[in-house]
Amino acid sequence: MHHHGYLWVGPKSRFDQEALRRPPHSEPPPAGGRPELAQRYREVAAEFPSCDLPPLETRHWLRKPPVQVRGTWSDARDAAAWLGERLTEYAPRFLSDTQRDACRLSALITSAEARLRWGGDVSLGHYLERPTFLSLALVACSSEDASPAPPCPML
Repeated sequence: MHHHGYLWVGPKSRFDQEALRRPPHSEPPPAGGRPELAQRYREVAAEFPSCDLPPLETRHWLRKPPVQVRGTWSDARDAAAWLGERLTEYAPRFLSDTQRDACRLSALITSAEARLRWGGDVSLGHYLERPTFLSLALVACSSEDASPAPPCPML
């Protein structure tokens, strides 16, 4: 098993564009249906794979191009360390003192490492100075994964 790290920072208004954060449905709208639905389906099908926005479901990061992977680690401790480095880097910009608290950040890193060890994913989001949003994710990939998850972007 290994883990991929993802990071996105941008305007909250862009983050809120949920339609671009969802993969297209597996079946297109039926022929003869409303043309605006077919058009929207085509737009999402074309934009989702290359759009840099964080997907609504953490596992869907794996459907994004490999260029969006910020790091890959075979050890959960190393992946959690990367997460800790990013949290430390952005903490001065967090909106609240509570979010910047060193004990809280340490607990997030410890929790992330534990989750990664059993094959779980980690997704964190923080408001930075307005109107900016930070999204961090660590996604586990395993050749033994029997779930219908997208394939590893690095294989």
